[in-house]
Amino acid sequence: MKRSVEEDVFIPLYPKSTVEDKSSLHSKFQDRRFWSAVKLLSNVLLWDGIVQEDTVRDLGLGKLLNRYLLLNLLNTAPGPDNVEKCKKVVACLPERWFQDLRSGSTLPELLNFCKHLLQ
Repeated sequence: MKRSVEEDVFIPLYPKSTVEDKSSLHSKFQDRRFWSAVKLLSNVLLWDGIVQEDTVRDLGLGKLLNRYLLLNLLNTAPGPDNVEKCKKVVACLPERWFQDLRSGSTLPELLNFCKHLLQ
C-alpha cells in the first residue's frame, strides 16, 4: 500500500484558467487522476481494523488526503463539483474514528480538510 501511495499517485496541478473548461484535456486528465486517488484512499481505509490504525491513517490521511487530494480540492472552484469530491472523500472515512471525539472536534490529520469544508 505504501508503495502504491508513494509511487503510483499523481495528480497534476494546472492553473485554474486551464482547468475551468471541463471539456479540456487538462481538466479531464486531472479529474481522472483525482478519482483514481480517491479510489485508492477508499481501498487503503478499508484496511482499518486489519492493519495498525496509525499506518492506515498515515497512508490514507497524511499522504493521500493531505498531500494529493486536498491540493486538488483547494484548486477546484467552489461549486457542485467540489462538493461532490468532498462528499466522496468523507464517505471513505471509517465511522469508528469519530465515535470517541468530542462534538466540534476532529482528527488532527483532518484539520486542513475541515477548514476547506467550512469555507
